[in-house]
Amino acid sequence: MPADLTVLDPGPGSDDISTGALRPTRSPARPALGVVSIVFAIVFNVPYAVLAVTFDYPDVLRKPAGDALAMFAQGGGGLVLTWHAFALCALALAPYAIALSITRENLQRHPGLAISGAVLGALAGLSQAIGLWRWVFVVPGLAAVHADPNATAEAVRSAEQAFSILNQYGGVAIGEHLGQTLTALFVTSIACLQWSERSRVTAVIGFASAITILLGTNEGLAIQLGASGEIFSLATIAGFLGLTAWLIATGVSLLQSKAPLPEEAV
Repeated sequence: MPADLTVLDPGPGSDDISTGALRPTRSPARPALGVVSIVFAIVFNVPYAVLAVTFDYPDVLRKPAGDALAMFAQGGGGLVLTWHAFALCALALAPYAIALSITRENLQRHPGLAISGAVLGALAGLSQAIGLWRWVFVVPGLAAVHADPNATAEAVRSAEQAFSILNQYGGVAIGEHLGQTLTALFVTSIACLQWSERSRVTAVIGFASAITILLGTNEGLAIQLGASGEIFSLATIAGFLGLTAWLIATGVSLLQSKAPLPEEAV
């Protein structure tokens, strides 16, 4: 991440700042954002882990619609709230991305990367939240119809068809394909900033996770072409594990960041 700015500290009794010494300063926002990065890396994995244990996520996304709806109906209100928490974690990427990207240092040195990082990260969080919220505001109604013992066979089939369409468009197209692509591009923008500021290890972790996440976006396309999407599904899991590592590394680098040398000051 960008190095901290320095300020001029004139010597005692001197009115000419050109004779003063450079005194490094550390913006209080940097360590605070470092803590946020580490906490965010941990928190967004909590609903994911709960869903993996209680709802066979992400494998449930590729199950037949009837099986997925039956499993959802058994989950009750707790499952709905877990999906809601997952969506809120995804949405939290938007303000985090803006805070991480739009700093005075970034805008002065790399304005294009700073602005693109903020925009891409905000759109990534929004698109993934929209995809996840289908489980909160639409799927419960479909699951209720599907589980209703008095529902006609036609109503059950309609619920399954609606779920399949919703899952493909809201889930695969918007949440997974678009959301993951934007996430990878956001990480790439910030990793470029980190590389320019010589946070090379953190940047490499970011580049690796972005490439892996991008590879994973091909799962839905592969399935539509009649091929197996398993390798891409594994890439998505690996990519988001890499994203977790990158967020933690970013947080640590922010907590440990030092002011630039005098010749690097702006």
